[in-house]
Amino acid sequence: VRLVLLRRLGVRRRAAAAMGRRPFKCYRYQKNKPYPKSRFNRGVPDPKIRIYDAGKKKYPVDIFPFAAHMVSVEKEQLSSEALEAARVACNKYMVKNAGKEAFHLRIRVHPWHVLRINKMLSCAGADRLQTGMRGAFGKTYGTVARVEIGQILLSVRARDVHKPQVLESLRRAKYKFPGRQRLCVSNNWGFTKLPRERYEALQAEGRLVKDGINVKVLAPKGPLDSRTLSKLPLSMLGD
Repeated sequence: VRLVLLRRLGVRRRAAAAMGRRPFKCYRYQKNKPYPKSRFNRGVPDPKIRIYDAGKKKYPVDIFPFAAHMVSVEKEQLSSEALEAARVACNKYMVKNAGKEAFHLRIRVHPWHVLRINKMLSCAGADRLQTGMRGAFGKTYGTVARVEIGQILLSVRARDVHKPQVLESLRRAKYKFPGRQRLCVSNNWGFTKLPRERYEALQAEGRLVKDGINVKVLAPKGPLDSRTLSKLPLSMLGD
């Protein structure tokens, strides 16, 4: 009889050890204060997502004029696992249907908020080991991104001919997240803050300076910088 009881106890302990992760419905809503990794909060597991830019992230601003965004419609939390799954789904579709040099994907949120779990034993004899709600501040469990209503989650810039592929890739990535999201086509040029008409007008005037995936707008008035002065002929500089 004792041998049978020990075997049953071993089976229950193995089942408890092999138990999976908690369902994310436990952590979907923003209930607690922000809890980032710090010198007070150590031993935090690394987030699953490590790459936040995919595709041709170094292509200059004038190559990819089209941009689309995935916008959150709920105030919630998104796990680093969900962000990684969305990145993989979006990137895979774009590489397969548009080409690996035809887009730039950027994840716009970062999972810095740390989750906690107060593990409870479920095996036989657990009532002798558990303390209930005494010392219930849990151990670190994972990381999530806290998002607001109207916050951009993913952005993709590409050429105008690849608009259907961009929207379809973002639509597929939506299924990796809880809650509701909307897809929005940007009126701006790429990832810049300039509307297309304004961008083209400033480009025609020669007032745009490329700055990676963004641009700087030169002021029409004001003092000349040293680089502009060095290009002027000496006759214009006077004495």
